[in-house]
Amino acid sequence: MSPSPAPRRPSRTRRPAARSYASRVVVAAVLAAFTVFFVLPVLWLVLAATKTDHQLVHGNPLSFGSWHALRANWHALTAFQDDAILLWLRNSAVYAGISLVITLCVAVPAGYALAMTEFRGRRALLVATLIVMLMPNATLVVPLFLELNAVHLIGTMWSIILPYSFYPFGVYLTYIYFTTAVPRDLLAAARIDGCTEFGVFRHIALPLASPVVALVGFFSFVANWTNYFLPYVMLPESGQMPVQVGVGTLLSSVPSFNPTVGSLAVERPQLALATLVAITPVLVVFLFSQRFLVAGMLAGATKE
Repeated sequence: MSPSPAPRRPSRTRRPAARSYASRVVVAAVLAAFTVFFVLPVLWLVLAATKTDHQLVHGNPLSFGSWHALRANWHALTAFQDDAILLWLRNSAVYAGISLVITLCVAVPAGYALAMTEFRGRRALLVATLIVMLMPNATLVVPLFLELNAVHLIGTMWSIILPYSFYPFGVYLTYIYFTTAVPRDLLAAARIDGCTEFGVFRHIALPLASPVVALVGFFSFVANWTNYFLPYVMLPESGQMPVQVGVGTLLSSVPSFNPTVGSLAVERPQLALATLVAITPVLVVFLFSQRFLVAGMLAGATKE
C-alpha cells in the first residue's frame, strides 16, 4: 500500500494579511469616530448660520439653509447694539496685535539670554518660568486684578494688553530652541569678527530663529484671541469687550438660554454666525503661517 499523503498545513502568509486587514479596519473606525466627534459639530455650526431659527430646530441638522437666510442673519447680527460685533472684533485685533508685538520683543531676547549667558540665579529663573508656564491662566486672574487695580488700570486696554504680553511659554520655547538648534561656534565666530552681543543676536541668531519666532507668535495670538476670563473680569463696559466676551453677551440674549430678554433678543442662527466670525481670524492666521509652524515645531528635532 502506498503511504497516505500528509495533511496540508495552513499557509502562514494568510495570518499577516488578516492582521493587516484588521489593523486597517481599526484605523478606519478610529478615524470615523474622530470625524463624527470633531468634524460634524463644525459642519453643523457652519450650516446653522444659513438657516432660520425654525429650520435650525425642525429641519435636517446637516442641510443647507439658504443664502437669503445667511444674509438676513448677518444683517441682524450687525444690527445688534449698533454694529457691536464689528467693534468687538476691532477690540480683539487691537488687544491681540499690540500684545503680540510686545511678546515677541520680550520673549525672544529673554529666551536667547537664558540660553547663551551664565549668571547667578539663572537656574532659579528657568524653574520659575517653567512653573508659571504650567499654571492655569485662570489662577492668575485675581492676583492680576489686584495688581492692576492698585495702579488704576482696570477698565483700560492696558489691563488686557500687559497680562497678554506676559508669555512664559514663549520664553521657554525660544530658550529650548537657542540651546539645541543654534550652533554656538557660529555665534563665537561672529564675536571674534568684532560683532557686538546685540549684533550677534540681531544678525545671526534672530534670522536663524525665524521658525520658532513664528511659532511663538502664533501660539501667543491664539491664546490672546481666545482668552475669555481675563477681559471679562478686567473690562466693565460693553464697548471695550473683545469678541469672545461679546459672544458670551450674545449667548445671554438668546431667549432659549435667557427667557427674560426683551427687544434685544438674538436668534440661534445669528449666534452660530457670530461664533464663526469669532474663530475666522485664528483660522486665517493658521492657514497663512502653517509652513512656518511646521518648521518651528521641527526646529531642534535633529542635531548635525
